[in-house]
Amino acid sequence: MKMHFNFLSALTLFLTASFGMLQAQNNNVNTEYGIKGGFNMSNLYSNDANDDNVLYGFNAGLYATLPISDFIAIQPEILFTTKGAKLEYNNAFASGDSKFKLNYIEVPLLVRVNITKNFNIHAGGYASYLVSSKVTGSGDINFEQRIDTDDLNKFDAGLAAGVGVDFDPISIGLRYNYGLTTVGKERTVAGTTYTFPDAKNSNLSLYLSYKLN
Repeated sequence: MKMHFNFLSALTLFLTASFGMLQAQNNNVNTEYGIKGGFNMSNLYSNDANDDNVLYGFNAGLYATLPISDFIAIQPEILFTTKGAKLEYNNAFASGDSKFKLNYIEVPLLVRVNITKNFNIHAGGYASYLVSSKVTGSGDINFEQRIDTDDLNKFDAGLAAGVGVDFDPISIGLRYNYGLTTVGKERTVAGTTYTFPDAKNSNLSLYLSYKLN
């Protein structure tokens, strides 16, 4: 089962539960400033992201909602977020897992549409800057090795889409980020050119936000 299918399934369940809880209200969106954080399910993909390699992490930061009409707003954010992938192994020699961890400062810029006063959908793009990276291993072989960020693409960018439910001053939401930039850099060794890792970021997050104004 692929992460894209999981996102669609989770989104369907989220929408069903949300509309069941909400009462119909006039469309309305207000200026907001707040803090937010949540739980990440990340992966690296070349063609599709496979759930077998999901790495769990977190995101945290600030957001603003800036109305441009009665029900549409621009929503910029700045977040610290973890991404990467996990590989499990079990063979005749050893068993355990290794984790490729990437830490970014991420700036999503989203268009938010309030379907009701309390329910919104949002979509847009994001840009990220890689601040640290490492590989760790646990199981029969334990290790931790930092990776020089100069060996990877420091900038990442992609598409983002999700849904949110507001219970003033708290909101919850579900969002999927689809990376468009290869994580690894192209390099040439002994006349052979390759990119490692030749993959892009994929990230599903469940977040909670708190309005400060």
